[in-house]
Amino acid sequence: MRRELILDFGRDGELVIDLPAGGALWTADAARRWLDEQFVANDCEPLRASGKVLTVDKLLAIAAALGRKRFDDDEAFRLAFANAATAALARPAVRIDVDSGTISS
Repeated sequence: MRRELILDFGRDGELVIDLPAGGALWTADAARRWLDEQFVANDCEPLRASGKVLTVDKLLAIAAALGRKRFDDDEAFRLAFANAATAALARPAVRIDVDSGTISS
């Protein structure tokens, strides 16, 4: 099954990340652990006043904190993020609009 992540960075443009069919699928637990690590490593802040951090919040915060350049420059990170996003959300196609703060499939 084909998997795809689209990151929309507004005026910095869109980045489409195609994950190979037949590639190793991450488990939801592995994806959430990786996102937790990246959220902390990149000094991301909770988006909600309650302090609760949902998976979608982590995806948005990490993408916003790192920006388009990091995804363009680091293929290993780009693929890991795409694998984590599709596995954590259990969707084969995910669109993250960083500027509007929305995620859809």
